[in-house]
Amino acid sequence: MRIAYGVHGYGRGHAIRSLTVLSNLAGRHEVLVLAGGDALPLLSAFPLVEIPALIFGYQGARLSAARTLGENARLLAALLVRGGPVAEVGETLRRFRPDAVVSDSEPVVLRAAGRLGVPRIGFDHVGIIAWCRPAAPPGDAVRLGRDAATYRLLMGHPERVVVSSFFEAPPRRSDVTVVPPVLRERVLRAQVREGEHLLVYFNQPRLFTPAVLAAVAGAEVPAFVYGSGRCGRSGNIFFKPIDEATFVEDLATARAVLATSGHQLASEALHLGKPMLLYPEDSAEQRLNARELVRLGVAQSLRRGELTGEVLRRFLSDLDGPRGALSRISRDGNARAIAVLEAHFRALPTGRSPSGMAPRMAVGVR
Repeated sequence: MRIAYGVHGYGRGHAIRSLTVLSNLAGRHEVLVLAGGDALPLLSAFPLVEIPALIFGYQGARLSAARTLGENARLLAALLVRGGPVAEVGETLRRFRPDAVVSDSEPVVLRAAGRLGVPRIGFDHVGIIAWCRPAAPPGDAVRLGRDAATYRLLMGHPERVVVSSFFEAPPRRSDVTVVPPVLRERVLRAQVREGEHLLVYFNQPRLFTPAVLAAVAGAEVPAFVYGSGRCGRSGNIFFKPIDEATFVEDLATARAVLATSGHQLASEALHLGKPMLLYPEDSAEQRLNARELVRLGVAQSLRRGELTGEVLRRFLSDLDGPRGALSRISRDGNARAIAVLEAHFRALPTGRSPSGMAPRMAVGVR
């Protein structure tokens, strides 16, 4: 089959999950990747077409809805009227003639595929709020409902949905399947041991405020910091550039992890048995992830302004509880996820050409 695979380009979690899935699918299917932003370097081994990426706007270290809307105005307008980038991606799909489209939180490819009548499969972790009913306190329940409605408005309604998540929630639709997290091969092969260092990862340099860096310095242990945009050493802090092999090795040998509560890193830390101190971004989804990790007993979570060197030292001095909880958790969903995808592919209509498709032509890739 010919599979077009759209990948959301903000951050690296979507691309890391997609890399694992694509590496498996490419052995049996002809794949074309459509992605932008941070996803491009990670997915460059596959036939790849660059497309615009939705981004998030910040006011200082806080997520700003107004700035997010402003920075994405052109792309959001294109989604509404199906012009601009949506039309361009549609032309790419017409030339490639996919039998199915898979999207990891990428709306442009889904919209273009829907216009052409190509069967669509949503496959990401955000579906846990969009297509399931996770438990949340009243304030965040309202915010999650708003975020879920926005997500469905952007993405449309794929014919099938696969949700990759380290926790479960009741599906909203019968065609929604929840699978454990998808983990990259390098993580599955990693040699786990406990070193002395703290691994620190935030997905945006602006989140490394002076207060955060002062807290990390005050932890009084070696701290390997990723995502700051800096390199070099300052006291006990080692600023490192993003490199997959080095990052996974540092994660596998870390004493513990300090991070925002993004899904992919949390899933990898769960698999590798690493206690987590979470400093969620100001978003209902990140708070949801943090609550579920705390419920599992593998993490502690802080609110904005609570991170200090003393808090970090206390956390690092008492890791027996999280380590015990981690020893009882298995979170590797690769085989299950691929099996569900392949079953969806087999169930797709065959012997038909989606409407508006041109004769198959070569597609320009980078």
